Order: sequence, then structure tokens, then C-alpha cells
Amino acid sequence: MSNRHTMSVRKTIQLCLLLILACMEVWQAPFASADTFPTNEQLREVRRIEDPRLSPDGRKVLFRFVDATADGGRGHLWITPTDGGSAQPLTASGLGTDSQGEHGGVFSADGSSVWFLAKRDKHQGLFRLPLSGGEAMAVPVTLPVRVDDILAGDTIASVVSGVPSVMGTRMAVDVQGFRLSPEGTSLAVWARDPQTPGEKALADAKADATLVDHETHRVRLVLMDPRAATAAVRDVDLSGACAACDVQDVEWSPDGQDLLVILAPAHRTGDLGPQNSGWIVHVQGNDTLERLALLPPTVMTAAYSADGRRVYVTAQALADTPPGYPSFYAIELASGQIHDWNEGEAIPAGRPQDLGDGAVLVAGQQGLDAPLLRFDPAERLPSQWSPGVAVVDGVDAHAAGIAFVGSSSGKAPALYFAQHFGEAPRRLDTPSVLDGVATIAARRIEWTFEGRRLQGLLALPSDVSHRVPLIVEVHGGPLGAYSDRYDPFVDFLVGQGWAVLRTNPRGSTGRGPDFAAANRNDLGGGDYRDVMSGVDWVLEHAPVDPTKLALVGYSYGGEMAGFVEGRTRRFKAIVSGAPVIDQFSEYGTEESSWYDRWYFGKPWEHGTDAWRQSPLSGAANAHTPFLLLQGEADVTDPLGQSQEMYRALRQSGVAVELVTYPREDHGGLARGLYGEPSPEPWHGFDARERILRFIHRAFAAP
Repeated sequence: MSNRHTMSVRKTIQLCLLLILACMEVWQAPFASADTFPTNEQLREVRRIEDPRLSPDGRKVLFRFVDATADGGRGHLWITPTDGGSAQPLTASGLGTDSQGEHGGVFSADGSSVWFLAKRDKHQGLFRLPLSGGEAMAVPVTLPVRVDDILAGDTIASVVSGVPSVMGTRMAVDVQGFRLSPEGTSLAVWARDPQTPGEKALADAKADATLVDHETHRVRLVLMDPRAATAAVRDVDLSGACAACDVQDVEWSPDGQDLLVILAPAHRTGDLGPQNSGWIVHVQGNDTLERLALLPPTVMTAAYSADGRRVYVTAQALADTPPGYPSFYAIELASGQIHDWNEGEAIPAGRPQDLGDGAVLVAGQQGLDAPLLRFDPAERLPSQWSPGVAVVDGVDAHAAGIAFVGSSSGKAPALYFAQHFGEAPRRLDTPSVLDGVATIAARRIEWTFEGRRLQGLLALPSDVSHRVPLIVEVHGGPLGAYSDRYDPFVDFLVGQGWAVLRTNPRGSTGRGPDFAAANRNDLGGGDYRDVMSGVDWVLEHAPVDPTKLALVGYSYGGEMAGFVEGRTRRFKAIVSGAPVIDQFSEYGTEESSWYDRWYFGKPWEHGTDAWRQSPLSGAANAHTPFLLLQGEADVTDPLGQSQEMYRALRQSGVAVELVTYPREDHGGLARGLYGEPSPEPWHGFDARERILRFIHRAFAAP
């Protein structure tokens, strides 16, 4: 080889190295940090700010602050001024009380006290705390005994011999929810029928067989006077509306004359299809009932406008979308006119908040953002406001201002206040959710695949002087989405020296109804290809090691992990939490099947489609080490699903591990795993530790 040619090759190599280093510097710059990322133990110290409530005069914000997992994961009520003062705790539950702690806090109509729910004895009760000082006072709530199972014909009589029936007497109950009237003179409370002494005797004797879908206890509605020292309870008879329904939600009219009550059918009738109904109870007119026929059976939330002329509704979108995909409507009570906003725009989430000027505010979702949306009946499209944070997680608003909890990746959650929509908000004083650790700002990425513009989030460690392993995380749902919010679990993974990719494939929310419905009867098809196209994009554009890829998913993410297991060998390790593995057995054993039915129909009528969309169908092609994490009390994706996958992979000779967690349901294990506060002190820690060992071991293998 000539010297000239050698010099040319050397220059070419030097130029390539310079270009690689320059690219790495571009990726590295936004993520550099001198702090350390959270350890597994530090994720047990993550706290949460939620449920902001603005005082009537707009001068204070009540919020719930949830203790870290290491401290029990209980919630407490705090209060902070909107003028820049310091936050102060209002309540504190001890170790011997309910694991949930205080919740559901609201101000009284005059702002002089706070009302909340807590379990201070054997029942979850209602409490009033004067802000002038003193202890919280319990407000007794009772229901008349309408149901006593010892009177049923199939009761084992010898067990309850000598136990008298208490039919007609009043007993204390577990309060499920409450609403104070706007003027503060009436209190609406709903609660389930009490357990009678005879029913307790049957349970204690284990003579407690259950006739499925024949529960006779109901969630009832009562009215009380919150000003009375000993509040008299007035029972509201809703049997004329629906004898076999439970109260799901209640809202007062602005004048306090009426109640809007949402009823849900009992006996899991919703599994056959949506059947909710809305009723106006004229509480000043002998509790007469009037059906609000304009409310759709998919109604999720409903609230009056400030002038009482409209009802704002979130309900299933008119477009053919998966169950739970909401849209927003205003119903004119006088004319019956329904105003529906453009369903292709940002979708609403949460309870509507009337701003007092004819418009209403809701938290929404648009792509990777979750902004605030202002809906005005006079306008076709909502106004969108991203108030200095990417994601709004909770909001309360009225004429005196707007209070909300917001965060971004790289920016921990905080409480904010603004007097008007669109103005720069003020950050209020609150306790920190996690101290002394670094958090990373993810990079938003976009790419085109199969004619669709796809979005994702990529987080890289601060040191990318070499190619790093990549963890692909898949969201649940499939009707779900990643947004650019604070995520300590991602920080934890990045702290291992790994990059983290989160994609929103077809079927995700935030991109309109067509995108949300794009994986109908195609689970594990186009959405799988979308996820893999995101991996390809990152491998081409970021300093990622293609030989060290792992995938982690929970719920539908765990289901996608199962699809990946049977279709590709590109990953060194796959982690699946609470997955669906077999659409046939899962459909028959899950709590509700209406959601799955939209996607592929009844499995026994569409057997080929159901099997094609079952990860178990690809188990014969599996090779990648596979870790299953499963809550034993999960009724959404039951334990049997993970057991099926474990058996299939084990008998196929694949390296597979199954870890089960007692007492954990679907959401509970997910919260613990991802570093959110949990009453289970070690389950999340254990799951994360196993994930780390599993992936590190796989990356180290030849």
C-alpha cells in the first residue's frame, strides 16, 4: 500500500472518528448532570403530589401528599398559600390506620374547614377539620339495613341460629364519596349497604359461598346537613330510577336545588355493554326523579356549568374507538342541543372545571404532551395551554383561579397556580417528591413508518462516549400512551448506563381516534412493527449497542413482550409484567371483557383472530430469556396468564423465570414496580432488583 493511500485511509478514519465524537457530543449535551441517578432503594423514597383543590377565594390550595413506600405509602392532606408562603400539613394518620390514609379532601363552601375521607376505625368515614384549629371531627354516616343475607333461602341456618335480623335498623357504613352543596347547607354522601351481624357470622364461620353476579347490597345515596352538630340523615330513594344500580358519581346544581346522579348497573352488567344512566334528583321537590335522557350510556363524568344551563359530559367518543377513549360534550338542558368538540383534537381526561366565564377547563392529551384545554361552547375547537410543563396530572379551577400539578421529564412534579388561563403560572411551595438524585430530560423523537408519523421518547445516560445498551419499554393499554412526564423509573434505568426508548405505536392515545383504533383486530401486528421501527430508528441515529437490547413491558406492554418473544431474536432479555398470553383463557377469567371484545370479538366466534393475537401462539419459536412478574390478586390480567407462558417456555427449553407477589392486584404491582408510593414495602424493590440482575446477566452472556 502506498504512503499516499495510507495517509488517505488514516485521514478518512480520523474524520469518521471526529464525526462520531461530534454526534455523541450532540446526544450527550442535553443530559449531562453531576448528580447521581436514583438507586433501587431510593425509589422506595419517591413521594407523590396529587388532587389539588383551590379554596373558594383562590388564596389557598389543598393537596394530597403521599408518603414514600418506605414510609408506608399513605396519603395526607397539606395546604399551601397561593401568594408564595410555606406549605403546612393538615392531617397525619398513624401506623395502625388504613393504608390509604386521608383522601378526597375539599374546602367547605366558605373556606373555613376541610372535609375528607379516612379510615380511623373499622369503617372509612367522613371528617371535618376546622382551619381555625383543633382536631378533625368524625361525621357519622349510617344507612338503614335493606339487605340481610341471613334471610336468604340458601343460608346455612345453623350458623346464624340465634342471630336476630337487623332489617330496618341503621348501621355505620364505609363512605365511598361525598359532595358538598355550593352554598354549604347540604351534603350528599354515597355508601354501600352495611354488613349485618348475621352476615359477619356467616363470614366468620366460613359459610360464605357466593352466587356470582347476584350481589344484593347496593351503593346508596343519603343527604345530610353539614352544619348540624349531630347530622340527621335523609335517605334518597333511587329505586324508581334503577332498582339494581349503584351510585357511581354525584354533582350538585349551582343553586343547590338538584343533584345529578350517575348510576351504574350492578351484577357486572357493564360486561355486556355500557349501561350507565344519569338522573336529576330534585332534592327540594321531595326527591322526585327525572332521567337525563341525553346522557349516553358510556358517560364517565358529568358536571353542571356555573349558570346551571348546561351539563358537561365526558363519554365514549362518537367515532369507533376502543372503550375508554373519551370525548367531551356540552348538553344544553333547555333545548337538548349537544355540542361536541372536534374529536380529532386533544382528548380530555378528568372532571370538567367551570371557569365561571361560560368556558370549562379539563386536562387533556396531545401527542407527548398533556396540556390544559379550555372549551367554549361558542368555539369549534378548544384552546390549548401548556403552562411551562409538558404534563398536567391534576387540576382544580373556578372563577378565582387555576391550580394544577405538573411535571416534565427532567422536571419533578410540583404544584402551580395561575389566576387566568394562559398566563404564566406561579410554582407553589410543596414538599419534594424525591431529594438528592438526578433526573433526565428525554429527547422527543419522530419517524415515519408505514405511512404514519410515530413519536417516542429517548433517554440516554450522560456518558455516551461509547455505544450503550438499550432498554425498550412498552406502555400498557393498548389504549394508552407515554407522555413527556417525570419518570423516576427511567432515571433508575439510565443510572445503570442504559438508554431507554419509549414509543407510542398505533393504538395509542393522543393522536386522534383513527390512530387509537388502528390496531383493532391486529394486536401484536402493526403495533409490534411500529415498536420495532422505533428501535431501528434509534440504532441508526443514536449511540446504542445493537448487540445489547432488552425489552420491558407491563400489562399490554407485558403482552407485547410475549409477542416479541415469539417473533425476533434481536433482544438479549425480555421482561413481562402482568401480561395477556392467551386471548381465550384471559377473556373468560378477567374481571371485564367489554374492552377486549371491541378489539377482536368473542374468541369462540373468532377463533382464528383470537389465536393470532395471543402471544402463546408464538411460544414454539421462543428463544430469548424471559422474566414474568405477576400479582397474585390480579383480576385484570389474572395469574393464570403468566402461568401459561411460564409453562410453555419452560417446556420449550427457554430460560424463563416467574415471580409472583401476594396481595398485589394489577395496578398495585405496577405502581410499586415503577417507583410510585405503595403500601407494600418491598415488592417494587424486589421486582426492580430482579429486572436488573436478569438484564445484566443477559448482557454479560456471550
